[in-house]
Amino acid sequence: MTAPLDNIIWHTLSGPHAEFSAGTERARRYAPGFSPILGFAEPESPDFAGIAPFCEPGEHFYCAHWSGKAPADWVIEAESTMFQMVWSGAPPACDEAADAVPLDSRHAERAVELATLTRPGPFGLRTLELGDYFGYFDGPRLVAMAGERMCAEGFREISGVCTHPEYQGRGYARRLMLKLIRREVRRGETPFLHVMRDNAGAWQFYERLGFRKRQEPVVRVIARA
Repeated sequence: MTAPLDNIIWHTLSGPHAEFSAGTERARRYAPGFSPILGFAEPESPDFAGIAPFCEPGEHFYCAHWSGKAPADWVIEAESTMFQMVWSGAPPACDEAADAVPLDSRHAERAVELATLTRPGPFGLRTLELGDYFGYFDGPRLVAMAGERMCAEGFREISGVCTHPEYQGRGYARRLMLKLIRREVRRGETPFLHVMRDNAGAWQFYERLGFRKRQEPVVRVIARA
């Protein structure tokens, strides 16, 4: 694997997000409090022995591109595939979400509550520190959000896209995503994202926005026994 998107987790954790991660020269994880994700220099042959001292029993992690048997003391809890999608549309002409609120550590608990309800992917109390996040509120209630997570060599992931079920159909996700896409393109970055294959409504929505499927890696949830 040579292109950063082929192993973006590793390129992120060993590069721009090294300060938010822990591990070795061959295996790293986001530090506790961030998104529970593992990255490996050789994802088809992951170094679980190397990362084990940095993982507590009972912690649950996402990892990609690995389909072998679980090593001793590790358990595979779930397995599926996900689409990696890359932006190929025209740059948005204007910011349709100028009224969105920038999210920071003050909003962390409400962001986790929304992510727990809607399940956009792995999310932690400190995930908001990994990039720019924006949201919409109804009073004190966070009802929609989207932001940035992984990044390497000019590529920037849009992540955490979710809307409270009671507020869907109002265009919040579309406006927030176009805001992020516009910001990234203007910075010279290429937006990309990940979405589970079985979430057809989501990836079809992303295709309509201007994203195209690039690859479909295996994704697993694993834990130390």
